[in-house]
Order: sequence, then structure tokens, then C-alpha cells
Amino acid sequence: EVHLVESGGGLVQAGGSLRLSCTASGFTFDDYTIGWFRQAPGKEREGVSCIEVLDGSTNYADSVKGRFTISSDNAKNTVYLQMNNLNPEDTAVYYCNAYYSPSNNDYWGKGTLVTVSS
Repeated sequence: EVHLVESGGGLVQAGGSLRLSCTASGFTFDDYTIGWFRQAPGKEREGVSCIEVLDGSTNYADSVKGRFTISSDNAKNTVYLQMNNLNPEDTAVYYCNAYYSPSNNDYWGKGTLVTVSS
């Protein structure tokens, strides 16, 4: 059974930092693209960052470039999202996603809430 479990969300003041974790089980971690998405109240879900676990290549949304860093610990089947210099516009539920294109496998975690106060 596939599980993606996010953790690390919380309340932080503007300018602060948080580190989100996504721990995976039930599939071959190294084969997947692991991404972080977020959904703010009243807005559509948007992609934040992703990492190709096998080779470590990364991508970022323009809105988080230079502030967020995605990384993976393959031994722990865990992907991290280090978020620095947070601002209120980063407030959202952050979701972890695992995607494997050859078979179109697409898995989601339940999300973790990040709230940034001004």
C-alpha cells in the first residue's frame, strides 16, 4: 500500500523558515518524481518544486526560487522542502506528490498546513 506522509508544517512569522518532510512507502522511491504542491484558501493547487529522485535534478516555481530548496534522502525515502524567508503569500496546505510517468502512477499525501503571519 502506498503512503506519502507530510510533516513539518506550522505557524511561522514572516521572514522565518520551516522544513517540510515527505516520507514515502509502498513503491520504488528512486523511480519517481517527488513534488511539492500547495493550495491556498480560495485558490487552485499549484506546483512549488519537484525532484527527480534518481538523478537529483530539481525544478522550482518562480515564486519560490532562491527561497525554497528541495532535497531527498534516498536511504530514508524522504524528500524535504526547506522554506526560508517565508511570507504570508506562502500560506497554504502543502501536499507531497509522487509521479511515475511510464505507468502514470500518481500518488498524493494528505497535506500539511503552513501559516505565515505578517
